[in-house]
Amino acid sequence: MRAEARPDVDEAMVAIGNRLADAARAEKAYGLAAAHIGEIAPIVVITAGEARDYLVLYNPRVAEVSAETERSEEGSVSLPGVRVEIERPVWAVIAFMTTDGRQQTIRLDGFAARVALHEIEQTQGIFFLDKVSRLKRDMAVKKAKKYAAS
Repeated sequence: MRAEARPDVDEAMVAIGNRLADAARAEKAYGLAAAHIGEIAPIVVITAGEARDYLVLYNPRVAEVSAETERSEEGSVSLPGVRVEIERPVWAVIAFMTTDGRQQTIRLDGFAARVALHEIEQTQGIFFLDKVSRLKRDMAVKKAKKYAAS
């Protein structure tokens, strides 16, 4: 298995991370990927804990997930008013780099794991609606259009 090349955390990435965290706070989002602010970068921000403390993860990757899964609703700030059930592992270990470029891992359980997996997938070009049937995706898009028109 080939190691995946990951960019070093530099000033430009930190600036994107700061903007992303600011956007998450402004939207009161549980998580955001850089794409939400128009950036193509391996950076996500997630809430960590009950107090909605935000954690910026640079070059995040899923290191391990539980075999046990659960279905729960997910949404996106990109599609207000749309929620669909997605099956995900109940916990995940996420490897990432910090602002100063140190490699770390964090184990997330339940909702926090769901948010991290959702946002990390988005950095890989996987949108949460890609995980549901075409019928459910079409219904969600129709609902989003209706929501936007109101």
